[in-house]
Amino acid sequence: MTTRTWKFIAVACLTMGIAGCQGPQPGAPGVVVGENTITLEQLASQLGLRIDKRDDTFVIMKNAANTVILFTHTDGRFFVNGKPVGSVGVVKESGGVFYVSTTLVNQIRPLLSSGAPEKPVVKPRRKATGLVVIDAGHGGRDPGTISPTGIQEKTINLRVAAKIARLLEQRGIGVVMTRWQDSYPELEERAEIANQRNADLFVSIHADSAPSSSAQGFTIYVAPAASAQAYQAAQAINQAMERTGMDNRGIREEDYRVLVKTDGPAVLIELGYLSNAQDAARLADDSFRDRLAQAIADGIQAFLQ
Repeated sequence: MTTRTWKFIAVACLTMGIAGCQGPQPGAPGVVVGENTITLEQLASQLGLRIDKRDDTFVIMKNAANTVILFTHTDGRFFVNGKPVGSVGVVKESGGVFYVSTTLVNQIRPLLSSGAPEKPVVKPRRKATGLVVIDAGHGGRDPGTISPTGIQEKTINLRVAAKIARLLEQRGIGVVMTRWQDSYPELEERAEIANQRNADLFVSIHADSAPSSSAQGFTIYVAPAASAQAYQAAQAINQAMERTGMDNRGIREEDYRVLVKTDGPAVLIELGYLSNAQDAARLADDSFRDRLAQAIADGIQAFLQ
């Protein structure tokens, strides 16, 4: 596997780690530190690997023939040589040291290669001159969420989506909009636009709402079974949007229909909360929408390069 491919997997998987900062799942098998548990360092040693990269959300272990990536949150996934395998189960942290179940040794060891790793079959992806489908969420009969001051989500979505489209076109990147007007394409139609054109990326633009007015910030979603490319796109956009000053709620998984029905990489961006006064004021400000569109376009371009 090429250095470029491993770099691609590492970046994609970093986004997954960010997405999964969650507590223990009900019914998940418990792990008690010291009882049938090992540290990540011990796991790597028993597998004949070394820890190559890590932070508090993921760890990458390597040797000459293998790369294992684990996400250090409860029920996070792990990958062996680029292929998803399963859940790490419950993860415990004590004094900055992460502990996982000893059963991972027997789960991972049979999947390791003794020779050079096989090159995965990766569908070629066009770069900065590729095609991106921008979806302005809701529209027409469906206003989406509405702020206390009457701002309709569908209007915010369309204005930001149109700005993103124009910025990408100025950079020589092909763009297809699912709607340019106040209309409502069915969700399957939106995904099919990307599928029929073999788009390099599908980006759906939305604004959020919550019962509590204190919730604020942007969130990026991918499908639960999303490809590594989708996670890479989400991470690139996430990093670019941090520069807007909006709170970053991370990358999360959700089975939104436009995501699961799109064949290629797909992300859904919640720009902010219309139920939050500060976010709503920002989303109503055209100059701030320019900043959001610029950041998202930058992230998309970074993904395509």
